[in-house]
Amino acid sequence: MEERYAKKLGIGQRGNTLVLLLAILVIVFCIFTFIHLALGLSGNDRAAANNTYYKGIFDWFRMPSDLGILVTRPWTILTYMFMHDGVFHMIGNIIWLWIFGFILQDLTGNKTIIPLFIYGGLCGAALFLISMNIFPGLKPALGSTLEGASAGVMAIAIATTMLAPNYRFFPMINGGIPLWVITIIFVVIDFAMVAKDINTGGHISHIGGAAFGLLFMRQFQKGNDWSIGLSKLFDWFNNLFTPRDTKTRKAPQEKLFYKSSGTKPFNKIPNLTQKRIDAILDKIGEKGYHQLTEEEKQILKRAAEDENL
Repeated sequence: MEERYAKKLGIGQRGNTLVLLLAILVIVFCIFTFIHLALGLSGNDRAAANNTYYKGIFDWFRMPSDLGILVTRPWTILTYMFMHDGVFHMIGNIIWLWIFGFILQDLTGNKTIIPLFIYGGLCGAALFLISMNIFPGLKPALGSTLEGASAGVMAIAIATTMLAPNYRFFPMINGGIPLWVITIIFVVIDFAMVAKDINTGGHISHIGGAAFGLLFMRQFQKGNDWSIGLSKLFDWFNNLFTPRDTKTRKAPQEKLFYKSSGTKPFNKIPNLTQKRIDAILDKIGEKGYHQLTEEEKQILKRAAEDENL
């Protein structure tokens, strides 16, 4: 069944928000890289071309730490999350997002990833602005800017670790490495870089994203899903561009069986059809495995044992 389930969560799955988010990050990076390259090749003065690109284009999408400048570019609170100037910075975020996001989407459904990413990015931006404008040791860096998906990725990483701390990587090596060990190493490196004054503002924003991921998952485990509001907004916006189905769907006719007051002569076993299995897998992708009924779980178990399906 694992092979069938993995295929269902693959690149082409409808509603795979993780792949959608990854695609957006890659496309935005490619667009701005192409613009930068085009400006560099259009003239002989490379320094002037770089200055035109950063001051005239790129800076209008990454978030400034100076509140006076931020007031004139309020949209950067959102757009900075999708901006990457360095190839390795972007690739690193893509890898971490895929690893943690795949696990989280598998367990909670496909409507959690993007809201958690955005909320984590917003919390990272807030902590970045507060730190840069309050702490005296950071005042010299007040003219710095914030870019990258790291805060949102950190929120997803912490939330996933709280949900499945014992998920293991590389199981062939002494049973594997627990997810919580990898996450702790990641967080410790972030704190160390703040102390070493390496991209201090960026790593402070990571802490903000991590804090939100922690709070989000604690509430999620209590039954409070903070992603619902933003998910409904996305659904509403998507429905604006989705044609409505005007055809009236007929309800399936009820099947009649003989009724008796005694015990059932046999237990009815649901038919194993590919359509039924696909519907269950779609439910897993939408709401997570924990929302399946016992009957649906039994169907998946039988399907895993049936080689003809």
